[in-house]
Amino acid sequence: MDSSEFRRRGKEMVDYIADYLEGIEGRAVYPDVEPGYLRPLIPTAAPQEPDAYEDIIKDIEKIIMPGVTHWHSPYFFAYFPTASSYPAMLADMLCGAIGCIGFTWAASPACTELETVMMDWLGKMLELPEAFLAGRTGEGGGVIQGSASEATLVALLAARTKVIRQLQAASPELTQAAIMEKLVAYTSDQAHSSVERAGLIGGVKLKTIPSDGNFSMRASALQEALEQDKAAGLIPFFVVVTLGTTSCCSFDNLLEVGPICNLEGVWLHIDAAYAGSAFICPEFRYLLNGVEFADSFNFNPHKWLLVNFDCSAMWVKKRTDLTGAFKLDPVYLKHDHQDSGLITDYRHWQIPLGRRFRSLKMWFVFRMYGVKGLQAYIRKHVALSHEFESLVRQDPRFEICTEVILGLVCFRLKGSNQLNETLLQRINSAKKIHLVPCHLRDKFVLRFAVCSRTVESAHVQLAWEHIRELASSVLRAEKE
Repeated sequence: MDSSEFRRRGKEMVDYIADYLEGIEGRAVYPDVEPGYLRPLIPTAAPQEPDAYEDIIKDIEKIIMPGVTHWHSPYFFAYFPTASSYPAMLADMLCGAIGCIGFTWAASPACTELETVMMDWLGKMLELPEAFLAGRTGEGGGVIQGSASEATLVALLAARTKVIRQLQAASPELTQAAIMEKLVAYTSDQAHSSVERAGLIGGVKLKTIPSDGNFSMRASALQEALEQDKAAGLIPFFVVVTLGTTSCCSFDNLLEVGPICNLEGVWLHIDAAYAGSAFICPEFRYLLNGVEFADSFNFNPHKWLLVNFDCSAMWVKKRTDLTGAFKLDPVYLKHDHQDSGLITDYRHWQIPLGRRFRSLKMWFVFRMYGVKGLQAYIRKHVALSHEFESLVRQDPRFEICTEVILGLVCFRLKGSNQLNETLLQRINSAKKIHLVPCHLRDKFVLRFAVCSRTVESAHVQLAWEHIRELASSVLRAEKE
């Protein structure tokens, strides 16, 4: 493919993408295929001679689209949003064309410097304390990770390295292995499974703290666990607070837990993967109160801030805590400006070496929407979730299971778990809308998350009518 054909095919692809997104509402949100559907549809090996581009495009609809779950359908209400906007798509195209691998400043200065500035822009939108911003002379700063899971792992590994070095400095006879076997990390029993996974990868014990009646981690429960473990000779070193849990969008009590972490000298990491986007709205900023106690903070603009996946924003108060854990300087990665103090090499802030020019997406989206446009988008989704909540409350057969704060509604039929499992199965089998469940204590609960950029009140109303009809069918069958 030469540049002339690329121009032609590129325009065709943009048209195909625009047609796909404009017509996505007409596609079944969840695919009607069985595991293994794709293998019989394609050859068993790559072609020896080139295929025609036209044939590849035909196979998109014939082979790929039948197996796609349409996350951007206005009838997709599962999981959490995954961001999608035309400005971000255009920036991704440019990112792919530039194709730099921005592991050092010298590898592509703009890739590094734009990321630093965009993370400061976003930090200011959130009203983060100055300590988290890089500015020109700050000790903190932000970095784009691939996911919140990566951010949690990076924070845990940095905290682990920091405490090991502190203890060995005080007692040089202590080995790393002797310290490692005593380290303990803590999180709520409502935290995402990625926190547990970080503990597994980091090789440290992870203890879950029982949450209260609002599914929130409180200071008293954490303090009790810390005291027990210290008395047993263990070393608490890391706490993860979740703001906006995956199951029900509950919030750990940061204002209570934060001071304890600071007093005990343990690293406090905040995971606000979904909810963090809402903090750009003044009326939701209170949910981040207490961030000043944290050592690191993360949320995903690629969930709810119109910056396409992947773009997970992470800030630290002291970047040397991160770079100190991951810094290696082979001669082939060194450059003349790495010790100037004016720039950072992001390879020291992350697990992989390579990284894409992801800050372009932030730059395009922030400039083309503006802060007010992004705030309006968040507020619209929150309003739609409250509209759905109101509909549920009007039907006495259903119950709302947790407070609706942002864009997630947890609800269920009054009755057994089996009844609700059957209802969910009917909903997803019909393929008109898509939901996923959660467990809240001993209850099987349905989650309704407002996700799509194009979702409107009419879609919410149709989804509710569909749920009500299926619920009536399930209840009739139970009586028979």
